[in-house]
Amino acid sequence: MKRQNQSSVVEFILLGFSNFPELQEQLFGVFLIVYLVTIGNAIIIVIISLEQSLHVSTYLFLLNLSVVDVSFSAVIMPEMLVVLSTEEATMTFAGCFAQMYFILFFGGTECFLLGAMTYDRFAAICHPLSYPMIMNKSVFMKLVIYSWISGIMVATVQTTWVFSFPFCGPSEINHLFSETPPVLELVCADIFLFEIYAFTGTVLIITVPFLLILLSYIILFAIRKMPSTTGRQKAFSTCASYLTSDIFFYGTASITPKCGYAPETKKLMSLSYSLLTPLLNPLIYSLRNSEMKRALMKLWQRKVDLHTF
Repeated sequence: MKRQNQSSVVEFILLGFSNFPELQEQLFGVFLIVYLVTIGNAIIIVIISLEQSLHVSTYLFLLNLSVVDVSFSAVIMPEMLVVLSTEEATMTFAGCFAQMYFILFFGGTECFLLGAMTYDRFAAICHPLSYPMIMNKSVFMKLVIYSWISGIMVATVQTTWVFSFPFCGPSEINHLFSETPPVLELVCADIFLFEIYAFTGTVLIITVPFLLILLSYIILFAIRKMPSTTGRQKAFSTCASYLTSDIFFYGTASITPKCGYAPETKKLMSLSYSLLTPLLNPLIYSLRNSEMKRALMKLWQRKVDLHTF
């Protein structure tokens, strides 16, 4: 295999599903539809921002999650559509760095946000009387800021470390976007210490929030003690929504295939958490939420009244 020196690698080639050109054409249409539907997160952002009654911690967490999902899709989807629409898509060295950075940034932030949202539901359902004190504005702000800062730290450390390695070629990334594992395959240096760091970081980032998710199972047991049938149904519906989103995101993110798996399998596993989660979150949190529906109808009615006058 012909090797290039580090200075000659100024751009990368994203292969996508180039071995299956017919599949690429079909996937382009599917992912384009997914991207357009994912923009539905922007509707959540608008509704929560404009409706004063939703300016409580539960929905403000959801607003932050929607911002992350919209941004996550914007980082991945446009470049992915280019890869699927061309036989050979190129990405500059700086572009590859930037995409990996923001993938890690928004992905890490979402991990911590989902954990914070689970804690919020735990406090609201298990301690309803003291909930306003437990989840006051100060605590809410600290959880949100911690989530975003944690995402920045993860992205800064990991991306800087990856691109400090020499890339000796070939410059072909056998993937749909600039994700850490396929980029590391192009490195011609000992990455043992980085692998230890990456493994430890992944365990902490996934395990710590997942422990908070386990608290939601405690919530389910607490629901049985509620005297109100309506309260039990509402609480169970809320918990089911959060659990669905959490398990899907953490589950697919934590079982990313190892190097022994086929490259196409790795690509599909990456797509499962990077695309489907932003697609499903609006459906899970909004269409099944009566308060969000009422807020949407109120804003729509307000718009109709303005046009009437």
